[in-house]
Amino acid sequence: MSDGHQHHDHPHDHDHDHAHGHGQDHDHHNHAAHASHRRLVGALVVTLLAMLIGIVGGLASGSLALLADAGHMLADGGSLGLALLASRQALRPADPGHSYGHVRKPVLAAFVNGMLLLLVSGWITLEACDRLLHPQPVNGQTMTLVAVVGFIANVIALALLHGGDKEDLNRRGAAAHVLSDLLGSVAAIIAGLVILGTGWLMADPLLSFLAAALVLRIGLKISRESAHILLEGTPRGLDLRGVAAALPQQVPGLVEVHHVHAWSLSQTQKLMTLHAVPDGSVPAERLIAAIRAALGEHGVTHVTVQVEAAAACSDPDCGHAH
Repeated sequence: MSDGHQHHDHPHDHDHDHAHGHGQDHDHHNHAAHASHRRLVGALVVTLLAMLIGIVGGLASGSLALLADAGHMLADGGSLGLALLASRQALRPADPGHSYGHVRKPVLAAFVNGMLLLLVSGWITLEACDRLLHPQPVNGQTMTLVAVVGFIANVIALALLHGGDKEDLNRRGAAAHVLSDLLGSVAAIIAGLVILGTGWLMADPLLSFLAAALVLRIGLKISRESAHILLEGTPRGLDLRGVAAALPQQVPGLVEVHHVHAWSLSQTQKLMTLHAVPDGSVPAERLIAAIRAALGEHGVTHVTVQVEAAAACSDPDCGHAH
C-alpha cells in the first residue's frame, strides 16, 4: 500500500513502526494462528460427517429442511477448507512479492465465505418456494432424528470455532457458516415435530424460509466487514479527522499533520501514513517516536511519518486530513 507519492524534493524522514515487543507479538500471533488451524480441522471433520448423515436422512425422509441443512454443511465444508488454507498461508513470512506478508488471505477467505452464504440463502429460498407450490410427503420421525444429530454436530463445531482469537475474521466467517447450519438444524427439528404432531407438510418449506433469512443476515455482515478491509477502508472505530486534530496537542514540537491515510492490513493490524510539520524545537527522531506512541493508543501498529517544513509539501491533498 502506498500513499500515492514516491519522490520529494525536500528532506524527509520515514519511520516504520517496529515497536518493542514486536517479536513477542509475532510469536503470539503465530501461536494463535496454529490454535485456530487445529480448531478449523476439528470443525471440518465434524461438519463433513454431519453432512453425510444429513444427505442420507434428507433423501430417506424427503425433507427439504434436512437437504437444505446438508447443503449448508456442504458449503461449510468448502468454507472451512478455504479458511484452513488461508490460515496456513497467513503464517508464511513476507517475501519480495508480498512485502506485508500473507495476512490478507484470511480476510479474502472470509469474503468468499460471505458470498457463499448469500448463495446458500438464495438456493434455500428457491427450493422452499418450489415446495410450497408442489408439496411432497415427508417422514417426520426420520427428519427429526437426523436433524437432532445435525444439531449436535453443529454445536460441537461451533464450540471449536468460538475458541481462540475473537478478532480472527477468517475464523468468524467459518463460524458464521456453522451457526447458519445450527439454525437450519433447529428449523428442521421444529418442522419435523410439527409434521409428526399434525401432518402439516407446509412446516418444512416455511421454516426453511426462516433459515434462509438468518443465513442471509450473517452472510451480509461477514461480507461487509471483509470487503471494507479489502477495499482499504479506514479502520472501523478510528476517527481519522479527530486523530489528526488531536496529535498536535498530544505531541510536543508538532505544529500539524496532513496527508493522513489509514487502512487495515488485517482485522487486527491498522496502518497509517502522514506528513508532520515540526516547529523545530524537538529533534525529528523524538518527534517521530512521540507520534508513533500517540497513534499506538489508537491501535495503529505500523506508522510511516514524513517530516517536512510547512510549505514543503507539493502533494495536492496535503492540506486535508483525509
